[in-house]
Amino acid sequence: MNLVAIVLAFALEQWRAFRWRGGFVQLFRRYARTLERRFNAGTAQQGAIAGALALAPAVVLATGVYWGLDQISALLGFVWNVAILYLLVGFRHFSHSFSAIGEALQAGDVIAARRRLVAWRGSDAVGASAGEIPKLAIERGLLDAYRHVFGTLFWFLVVPGPGGAVLYRLTSLLAEQWRGDVDTPMGLQLARFSHPIAQMLHWLDWIPVRLTAMTFAVVGDFEDAVYCWRTQAKQWPSLHDGILLASGAGALGCAVGGMLTTATGEPEFRPELGLGDTADVDSMPSATGLAWRALLIWLVLLLLLTLAYWAP
Repeated sequence: MNLVAIVLAFALEQWRAFRWRGGFVQLFRRYARTLERRFNAGTAQQGAIAGALALAPAVVLATGVYWGLDQISALLGFVWNVAILYLLVGFRHFSHSFSAIGEALQAGDVIAARRRLVAWRGSDAVGASAGEIPKLAIERGLLDAYRHVFGTLFWFLVVPGPGGAVLYRLTSLLAEQWRGDVDTPMGLQLARFSHPIAQMLHWLDWIPVRLTAMTFAVVGDFEDAVYCWRTQAKQWPSLHDGILLASGAGALGCAVGGMLTTATGEPEFRPELGLGDTADVDSMPSATGLAWRALLIWLVLLLLLTLAYWAP
């Protein structure tokens, strides 16, 4: 039934992605900001308490409703799973931004492409040149594909009911919301406060990141993907992001990372991940195809496991 729920949720998302899905994310972000303002005095203990208050109600509610409905009817529990997956999972959470950037670049409108990239990725893309925009979009696209699809699906499959998916997706949102810049006093205080959530996300990511990276290798250039994963990933500031980007870029046969022009016009040197020429606008459709092929592999494997389970 999990396989059917996943396929149905993706089919519904591709058919129509209602705007209210984003409203739930914004509501949680506002709740996270409120908790941070009330609890953040720069200690990990306060961050752990705030994190529990942020995550526990949603996880308990999602799990409790599922078990209650499932006791009444297995069909009702199934419908609840589909609804939660539709809310949390899918490429259309970010694919509109990715597609709009590619279309703007194809039309030669660098300003529009940069504007969409900044709205999606953040202020680090303000000074991006026309040549840097595609690789930044691919970087964010690969990471978002993992967060919105593979990481969330893994925990949905591992934990009975939708509680695992809710826990993972909200933990990743919370870690992003509470990320602090250690180069400033306020940022250092926030980093200390958010350390328990960052550590929790690190351990939640440990297995699915590596499974996703291996899947990228299987559906792309296997040798280059594995080589880049083994030799380049540790150079990236975040190991797990480095694994995803190195394997994804290697599978695509292009390079991401490298120099980035900042808002002041000064170059920022980042590790280069991948092999071959720097990712360009022609690489963007390939990145989309890589994510979809990886998802198909997961669904096929889940189908085989389901058939093996039910086989006499």
